[in-house]
Amino acid sequence: MSWSPKRTLAECDAILLAPGTMHEMQTCLIDGRLQRVYKKLWPSLRVFWLWAANEHSNATYLVFGDQRYTFKEVFNRSVKAAAVLQDVYHVQKGDRVALCSRNYPEYLVAFWACHLIGAVSVLVNAWSPLETLRYCLVNTQSKVIIVDSERADLLEPIAKKLAADAGTTGFLVLEAQDGKGKWEGIQNWNAVLDEYTKDTSSILKKDPGILPEDDATILFTSGTTGLPKGVLSTQRAWLTNVFNVLVGGLRAAFRRGEDAPAPPTGPQKGILLSVPLFHVTGSASLLMMASMVGLKIIIMRKWDPEEAARLIKQENITIAGGVPSMVADLVNSSVAGHPLEGLMFGGAPAPDSLAARARTAFPAATMSQGYGLTETNSVAVGFGGEDYVARPASCGIAAPVNDIMIMNGDVAAPAGTVGEVWLKGPNVMKEYWGDHQATAKALTKDGWFKTGDLGLLDEEGFLYIRDRIKDIIIRGGENIDSVSVENALYADERLGEVAAVGVPDERLGEQVAAVVTVKPAHRGQVTEASLIALARKSLPKYAIPVMILIQDEPFELTPSGKILKANIRKVAKAAWEKRLKEGPKAKL
Repeated sequence: MSWSPKRTLAECDAILLAPGTMHEMQTCLIDGRLQRVYKKLWPSLRVFWLWAANEHSNATYLVFGDQRYTFKEVFNRSVKAAAVLQDVYHVQKGDRVALCSRNYPEYLVAFWACHLIGAVSVLVNAWSPLETLRYCLVNTQSKVIIVDSERADLLEPIAKKLAADAGTTGFLVLEAQDGKGKWEGIQNWNAVLDEYTKDTSSILKKDPGILPEDDATILFTSGTTGLPKGVLSTQRAWLTNVFNVLVGGLRAAFRRGEDAPAPPTGPQKGILLSVPLFHVTGSASLLMMASMVGLKIIIMRKWDPEEAARLIKQENITIAGGVPSMVADLVNSSVAGHPLEGLMFGGAPAPDSLAARARTAFPAATMSQGYGLTETNSVAVGFGGEDYVARPASCGIAAPVNDIMIMNGDVAAPAGTVGEVWLKGPNVMKEYWGDHQATAKALTKDGWFKTGDLGLLDEEGFLYIRDRIKDIIIRGGENIDSVSVENALYADERLGEVAAVGVPDERLGEQVAAVVTVKPAHRGQVTEASLIALARKSLPKYAIPVMILIQDEPFELTPSGKILKANIRKVAKAAWEKRLKEGPKAKL
């Protein structure tokens, strides 16, 4: 798609950042570095939650199955939970409180309770194996640990020793009725809150004095290569994303020649929370945006496309999306054609073809793409609307408070040249918790974060991600990014997922291979030869896969929706070595 915007990007930002607007900026000295920051940002998550709960008091906040809660109800519950944390378990400002659970309403009660008293919320990946969970909880010295029944089952045998090693004063289980109800060494969250009858007014009256540069959250990297790293972020870093996530939609409206959208009217609109809250997309982006603008949050127990379709229609959900596989599921579901207002892509690279298919399925929706990492508290780069449709291979332009640099070694690369993507801004993490060596490796002294992604900037400043550095396939000295190979194969709409990886070659070092899954309706109809022929149409000769494995089972994904390529590499390597042993006839 080609289009002629009514305003230049500079003209749009002049409107977006004008004095008195939400996104007005100022320059501040933070930790010895000059940073552009949002002038009107709340100073802390406590102040944000006090504001949001008052602003949207009687509106529905959370929907989970047949449970429905207003902002006021969740707020009052969070005040009581904060009093329990402070009075019963002696949690003080700066102490860590770990949450390790699937998405539940009480998860958010506990999250906001932490921030009312200035505690640091430690959002642990609930799908991690036992040893990883133990490492995250002990490493962060979490004073209180809050889990769901599944994690309680897993941790019960080591609960007492874990609590001792972590310096934990309280070990609690949410939604105990979903499990066996009682666990040795772990208390029932509901029972503890019900038993607490003291006055809670001090939580609101006593200001803990939380500053913008105080610690706020610890989330964890994917940990696909070893133990995950704890990403420590400040109040300002976390809250900056609340404004960043709105930039793409506003810029899209301004580019069309429109003014800023009017406040919503009519029935309350909803947003589908389809990703885990322990991932930045779920918490820093979707949760915080919904809490700010007063959307009701519909929580799904697990991702199911047809259940999502039912909820979208029933709950007046106007914004949906998530990782590209979820968007693709919605495109292929019974909700296609529904008048969604917004469709969000993020968490993993989206195939070029998906934007066009999504636009056909949801013509009324403004599509937006965001790029960021746990270390940038979600969105640092993004865009929406016609700019995204015209450049589906891009992930957008920098948010107003962020800068992008493309680096080849120690030298900044010119426009159009691939290099490592570096990001800077007030939303960048403070450090990797307790790991000074990893922090020094990832952060420069003046605050640039080295993402480990390869990409390029075009002349207008649009960023294109090519690959993770560790995922680059090097064939005879030629660098091949897996994303371009994957996009070539995604042109076949019968495919569900595609992963390009390198397989060993004695002469060239590596050859390109791919593993694909086929959508259920087309199983048995896709051949390796047809896919290789498709790849030949758009890829240079050296990037054409020498082998494409076709499987029916979906890929194993991280909770954030990223493909676990380490497993796929093992499968591809074994299959390739088998073919080499069997001889030339077996290679295709």
